[in-house]
Amino acid sequence: MARYLLTGATGFVGANVLRHLLARGDTVACVVRKPNLCVEGLPVDLVTASITDVDAMARAMEGCDGVFHVAGIFDPGPKGEDTMRALHVDATRVLLDAATRAGVKRFLTCSSSCTVGFGSLANPGNEDTPIDAERIYGKRGALRAYYETKLDSERLTAEWGGVVVCPDYVLGAWDVKPTSGQLLLTIARGTVPLYPGGGKCFVDADDCAQGHLAALDRGQAGRRYLLGNWNLSYKDFMRMCARAVGKRGPWVRTPGLLLDAAGVAGAVLARVDEHRFAGLERHVLRAMAQERYRTGERSWTELNVPRTPMEATVEKTVRWFRDHGYIL
Repeated sequence: MARYLLTGATGFVGANVLRHLLARGDTVACVVRKPNLCVEGLPVDLVTASITDVDAMARAMEGCDGVFHVAGIFDPGPKGEDTMRALHVDATRVLLDAATRAGVKRFLTCSSSCTVGFGSLANPGNEDTPIDAERIYGKRGALRAYYETKLDSERLTAEWGGVVVCPDYVLGAWDVKPTSGQLLLTIARGTVPLYPGGGKCFVDADDCAQGHLAALDRGQAGRRYLLGNWNLSYKDFMRMCARAVGKRGPWVRTPGLLLDAAGVAGAVLARVDEHRFAGLERHVLRAMAQERYRTGERSWTELNVPRTPMEATVEKTVRWFRDHGYIL
């Protein structure tokens, strides 16, 4: 039995990591601001100290065998860049310093696939594929800040000798906000005729959590691992979701001119409510229109990460949403 410190336990990915740690008999101290459904009723130690308090974090890490820094945020609001930098960069630096003080030997940071280059179905991107950040995310704005802060957190972790995982499109249980499960919910709640022309690399939330555990246990120091199992077009993914909820799948590809118009509208609406209309940001819309395929081969071969079929992932995600009242 081992003991770990975990950040982000009240979020989607962290909640799944937590359950897999408990399932194998480990004890966990969770750094949380406020407990929610993801941690309620579980046999964990809750640490409510600030994640940027190095003394408090060092105390919380006493006796720990490793640290999982899974907490993260995408904040398109007026002060979003400061918020993302505080959680992704400042907190990573503090946690690494605390780990050194406490004598912790293993450290994992959960980054994002946004730092990993992409390609086509025939030639998908991997951890070594370069990315043109300015072309993909723009010179400034929330997406660029998210990319930069995640990349900085990776660099800090690698320099310390930790391991980084970069999850792609995660789908599964405990998506309480919801985040990536929102597209499935939109389909479940009504007819969605349009599909974007691009594609993405998907991964089951349980497989993603297993990847976190395996990376901390066996990952090479300073190395990063893309967690993604299946490359699917949005058309195929959305039709898979529609079948799972008994709806008609989308049948019309979204015209490029419509996406351009939505991006212009989003720029205007964002001045009113940046959070509500973040999905209409032109770089977000452009992403959904492009094939952004990646391979998790490194995680399969080095970490033996499982590959749950996407049909099974969609079905169990639907069950979780139904069981928790998201779908009637």
